[in-house]
Amino acid sequence: MSPISELAFFTLLMRVGSLAAAAREMNLTPPAVSKRLNLLESRLGVRLLNRTTRSISLTAEGELYLMSAQRILDEINEMERQVSSSRAEPKGLLRVNAPLGFGRTHVGPAISSFAKRYRDIEVQLHLTDRPINLPDDAIDVAIRFGELPDSRLIARKIATNRRRLCATPAYLEAFGYPEKPKDLAQHSCIVLRQNDAAFGSWRFNRGKLTETVKVGGSLSTNDGEVALKWALDSHGILMRAEWNLAGHLRSGRLVEVLSDYETPSADIYAVYLERLNLSAKVSFFIEHLREFFQSKSDSSEAWP
Repeated sequence: MSPISELAFFTLLMRVGSLAAAAREMNLTPPAVSKRLNLLESRLGVRLLNRTTRSISLTAEGELYLMSAQRILDEINEMERQVSSSRAEPKGLLRVNAPLGFGRTHVGPAISSFAKRYRDIEVQLHLTDRPINLPDDAIDVAIRFGELPDSRLIARKIATNRRRLCATPAYLEAFGYPEKPKDLAQHSCIVLRQNDAAFGSWRFNRGKLTETVKVGGSLSTNDGEVALKWALDSHGILMRAEWNLAGHLRSGRLVEVLSDYETPSADIYAVYLERLNLSAKVSFFIEHLREFFQSKSDSSEAWP
């Protein structure tokens, strides 16, 4: 009898609760089941069960063996599901959440090509900048910027993205270029109030040094598109994710400042619950997102 068979036999025995019930389940005689249990205990060198003519109960060693057996069998089942799902076609309802601006510009087109590729999938896209709780909001995959602290979630990077500081040539001509992060305190900065991030605190890294600057200005908002419009209207310096700025930087409408300093990462992640790790619809969708954004990167215009 293989070790896996022994584990399955013992967990079955404890699930049905008696040697007689196990015999019926396995289509064996009760003496055959009793012999199989005796051989298992003999091989291990310990007694796993206390048994009478009417009942069985676990010994301390039996409790440990059962707990480990259940865990190992669960892992084997998960492994087999993972192998099987790698060949399964995605189907059913997939619920996706993404930030408003990025969702409209990039996630929507990615879902369009995904739906054309897999005809048996139905996708619901929910756009909001409000933080969501995946279990409570019944979302399968959420698109987020930066890593998440919730240990119940799995975050897979789908695209590289960084925050950049910029302003219009007109603003910089009028007020000058900041040469160091501390110079920002003397500038009008357009501040985004988002999630639980420290309001108006911008962090910079250069080598091993980290510097946090408290910035301010006459304009602040919780909407990235509004903040970008204000920057284009020459109201001040804006820190914003690259995906939102790239086209304006290429056209010259905005100019990057302090480019030799690193700002907090804004890499783009697909986030999902650990229990959905083996879902074909989730795994296929995330792989499609990675390919979609990689194709943009290969075209030298990752963000329009």
